[in-house]
Amino acid sequence: MGLYAMTGGATGIGGELRKQLLERGHEVISVDIKEGDIIADLSNREGREAAIAGIRERAPEGLDGFIPCAGLPPVARPLGLIPAVNYFAVVEMAEGLRDLVGQRRGSMLLVASNSAPMVPKDDPYVELCLAGDEAATIEDISGKDGHTAYAGSKRAVTAWMRRNVVDYAKAGVRLNAVAPGITMTPLTEQVYADEELGQAMRDFGDMVPWGGTAQPDQIANVMRFLLSEEADFVCGSVYFIDGGSDAMLRPDDF
Repeated sequence: MGLYAMTGGATGIGGELRKQLLERGHEVISVDIKEGDIIADLSNREGREAAIAGIRERAPEGLDGFIPCAGLPPVARPLGLIPAVNYFAVVEMAEGLRDLVGQRRGSMLLVASNSAPMVPKDDPYVELCLAGDEAATIEDISGKDGHTAYAGSKRAVTAWMRRNVVDYAKAGVRLNAVAPGITMTPLTEQVYADEELGQAMRDFGDMVPWGGTAQPDQIANVMRFLLSEEADFVCGSVYFIDGGSDAMLRPDDF
């Protein structure tokens, strides 16, 4: 059985994936801000370093996988928290744990979003994320909106994954990402309750070609496959799990 580390394993998609892995006999080291094996605030460098140190202490012989599921929705405030958790925490922890995952020729599976393509790849906010300038990124997004903050952070983390596939593969790590559509989680419920974004989210959910919104297990099922030996030649892929929404919006892009 495998040994996995993950962030955001208390609720939502992360909570469901953690449950599925445990049910199949795997061990899971869970990092969360409120409930987990390691309690850490990933919005700042101190919390990220504490999380990395805690995982390394618990997995000295390596990891079969790392899944950074922790994330903040577009209604989080201040807006600077969104790139801090959704992009910079993901990248810093992936880099801090790369050697542990490489020891077992394991997998890192990032959580993007089907909203990522809605922000252009040359958006200054996305470029600042990819340049690694957290302070400038937070300053830039402070004058924008929650949708850009969220979708842009997911665009950036997807681009980071693709850009690092070769180096990570050489180090024995498979990098992939999932891009869920609207999924019924506590974070989504926060967005639904928002006066500005709630109705837009409901309207978009009504447009899903396959019908309705996803449940966490529908996302976790695909994630579990991508972490498994059956997917051991899948590397650098972005799996859209959104009932056909991305294909509906971008039929000529893939």
